[in-house]
Amino acid sequence: MPILSDNELKELGFRKVGKNVRISTKASIFNAKNVSIGDNVRIDDFVVISAGDGGVDIGSHIHIAVYTSLIGKAPIVIKDFANLSSRVSIYSSSDDYSGETMTNPCIPDKYKNVENEAVTLERHVIVGCGSVILPGSTLADGVAIGALSVVKGHCKPWSIFAGTPLKYIKERKKNLLELEKLFVDLLCQ
Repeated sequence: MPILSDNELKELGFRKVGKNVRISTKASIFNAKNVSIGDNVRIDDFVVISAGDGGVDIGSHIHIAVYTSLIGKAPIVIKDFANLSSRVSIYSSSDDYSGETMTNPCIPDKYKNVENEAVTLERHVIVGCGSVILPGSTLADGVAIGALSVVKGHCKPWSIFAGTPLKYIKERKKNLLELEKLFVDLLCQ
């Protein structure tokens, strides 16, 4: 995967960009001035990041796989050690589907009723391929979302969820926290 050089990253004009950031030359980033990226982040081919006024904040040690999209006016926050599998879609904005108003970005705001709510993925969240995360969702520390799931609302920490509608499956193990400590200690040497 060809990646953007350090100079190309600077030219995009990110709000902040850390060390060892690998972004595919085939990724599309809109409003980079509203995007912050931590250290050790990989963003693969055909990822779309369209940051609205609320911005997109991507922490450290994060992988965003092919064909994933992060789109919306409200903030999207992805904290350290998160992993987004391929074709994940995160929306912090969504049209009103009821028929009460018109839809789509080609229509002036006065004819629409767009929901704009922050989306937060806390530390160690993993989202399976093809999943959709809707405005107002919070995935607490350690949440795992199974493939092809739709998330709307709050997911309690260290839990595994899957499906449409989303269902609690079981508790997620926390062994990875010990591995995180070993990993971070090794980095500090």
